[in-house]
Amino acid sequence: MLIKGYGVDKWGAKGFDGKEFTKGLASIQTIPVCSGCLKGGGNDECKIRPCASGKGISDCGECDESTMCKNVEALQKVRTGALAVGMVITTGRGSRPQLIEKWTAEHKSKCPLCGA
Repeated sequence: MLIKGYGVDKWGAKGFDGKEFTKGLASIQTIPVCSGCLKGGGNDECKIRPCASGKGISDCGECDESTMCKNVEALQKVRTGALAVGMVITTGRGSRPQLIEKWTAEHKSKCPLCGA
């Protein structure tokens, strides 16, 4: 395994348990990859997906009724969970391409590789 090859148990942080870490990684590898809400994955009891599908939109950011949304609590729970694991979420309004362009422009200046 990669960890053994690098000898992390010897030079890693004090108290680091390489065996437990390896077991954790192996456990994570067995979790199936979610196909995503738009492709039928996710929670079967999701209230947001059928709402968006019924309106012909792919994201709540595209909805004109967001100020009176009946699913605001569910949406907040999803967004809080997504942020907690480091996912990027849409918080603006507009179509998916518009939001991607906006996000790209905002983050381009923070890119350590391109220096833009």
